[in-house]
Amino acid sequence: MVQSTIDTDDVDRYRILVEAVTDYAIYMLDPEGIVTSWNAGAERFKGYSSSEIIGQHFSRFYTDDDRVIGLPARALEISARDGKFESEGWQVRRDGTRFWAHVVIDPIRGPEGHLTGFAKVTRDLTERKKAEEELRKSQEQFQRLVQGVTDYAIYMLDPEGVVASWNSGAERIKGYSADEIIGHHFSQFYTPEDRGQGSPQTALETAAREGRVEREGWRVRKDGTRFWSHVVIDAIRDEDGTLLGFAKITRDITERKKAQESLDQAREALVHSQKMDAVGKLTGGVAHDFNNLLMAVLGSLDLLRKRLPADPQMLRLLDNAVLGAQRGASLTQRMLAFARRQQLDPKPIDLVGLVMGMQELLEQSLGSRALIETKFPLSLDQVMADESQIELALLNLCVNARDAMPEGGTILISAWEEHVSQSHEAGLVPGHYVCLSIADSGEGMDEETLARATEPFFTTKGIGKGTGLGLSMVHGMMEQIGGRLVLKSRKEAGTTAELWLPVSTMALGLEREQVVLGHETVEPTSLHILAVDDDALVLLNTAAMLEELGHSVAEAHSAAAALDLMQEQPFDLVITDHAMPKMTGLQLFDAIKEKWPNVPVIIATGYAELPGAREMKILNKPFTEYELASAIASSTSAVQEPAASQQT
Repeated sequence: MVQSTIDTDDVDRYRILVEAVTDYAIYMLDPEGIVTSWNAGAERFKGYSSSEIIGQHFSRFYTDDDRVIGLPARALEISARDGKFESEGWQVRRDGTRFWAHVVIDPIRGPEGHLTGFAKVTRDLTERKKAEEELRKSQEQFQRLVQGVTDYAIYMLDPEGVVASWNSGAERIKGYSADEIIGHHFSQFYTPEDRGQGSPQTALETAAREGRVEREGWRVRKDGTRFWSHVVIDAIRDEDGTLLGFAKITRDITERKKAQESLDQAREALVHSQKMDAVGKLTGGVAHDFNNLLMAVLGSLDLLRKRLPADPQMLRLLDNAVLGAQRGASLTQRMLAFARRQQLDPKPIDLVGLVMGMQELLEQSLGSRALIETKFPLSLDQVMADESQIELALLNLCVNARDAMPEGGTILISAWEEHVSQSHEAGLVPGHYVCLSIADSGEGMDEETLARATEPFFTTKGIGKGTGLGLSMVHGMMEQIGGRLVLKSRKEAGTTAELWLPVSTMALGLEREQVVLGHETVEPTSLHILAVDDDALVLLNTAAMLEELGHSVAEAHSAAAALDLMQEQPFDLVITDHAMPKMTGLQLFDAIKEKWPNVPVIIATGYAELPGAREMKILNKPFTEYELASAIASSTSAVQEPAASQQT
């Protein structure tokens, strides 16, 4: 409260001081609120000169709304009663514009304490008000922005890790509402394993020390489900560097992780497929060349046997050589099966009947250590496969199962039908299949062994106990008929081998219009035959066998040479290899049928993948003299005209 006990000189000095102030409006009011003095600051803020405003009521500086509610009178009343009135609010200038003002009104009293008026000090805080308003709007906008984000969980933690704020994205991703989670420790979002390892506290300590931490890992929602998250934690500090808390941003990237895993699996499958394709081509090429060698060996041994004297010792040695060559032929067939180049004869098969018919053979082959059990449905569709190859595959798998149970055990053979969709784990073409399962209770395989189980020549058996081609042969055969071999195994938990076989109704297209020759015999007739093969050893052997059968033979080392010979002389029959350079046996077949349609052609090959839907005669390599004779008889039985009439 201001007392009026100041001498005249002091009053003059104060007046000069007050009138010089321009940053504050300082003026006097009488007890009724009439303006009695006016300084330069008041004139600058409010726009009135002293002559215009002295004698006027100060209420004109207030807005209409404030005057309606009686704010000017109440301000004087409070000042007189309490010794001071202070407030902020809108004030009005002479031109009608508004400014935000900080107002202080002090009562002035005389020596006896009676009220003589008021001292009013006003400061223009419009710029500060604008700055505060902009800050408030910015904060509101930021809050709306954070709250509006739904793809990211954005929230604050205090220095101890307690949740202090929560946006809608956090609620959507984690399942908690703000009321449920604010005030709780953020560690409850972590898995029990991570909490046990102290991962939440470690993350905060790292962020506090380094300013930021970024990680990926499993997090837990309110309902207990897990999601793969990308997490960033930033330390928040004030100007003095004091840690205020942490800003935490979490994104659910489960779908991205699944997509990446699918991509990785597809890439791994592609690499594996390319590797197996390369190995298959190499294996097929080796098997083809080996087949030619065996053709020459077996054919020569067959011819040699007829010329040797009946010496038991020599015949035993010869039989031993034949047996070794036949074992080589069997090995070659397995290699060709892996390479999917073996000649197959797919037909509808009753799988249950096949297994039951083999049970005695399996029991004798496996011995007493392995007990065979079967489990089949009452009815099962027929499958499309090569019966002899399925029998061989079943025997191979059962022997593997027995070997995996050194102490003995049970082998369960079962089957069921299933309609396969696009997403089947075996990668089958959608359709109807029968799965033949062979399960053992043996040692099982670890992941590395399981991954390599179908590779050719890979084996876990001892030296001399396996070629490493059993599973690869089954794998190749199943691929060739449009099925799959699926192996499931865990260490010490046994192995299950599943043969997914197409039912006959969906695999009819696999049957070729090819006639695979049987052991048909007729009375031999001397023929003029053209033998074609790029391998000199095989060609020599084939020609010798034909001459032994009483035929006259011309030899050609290529398809082009064969066509030249056919231009020069007539032939009753052509026997040709398939895999030859420049022109294959199949292309030679087409060329002959176009110009000499009545000349029968036999293709001698170990390959299965002969393109086209031609009706052709196929003789599987390596073949014996008996098989060659049967093939010739079957091919020429319908030919009535002599060779000369075939020539054009």
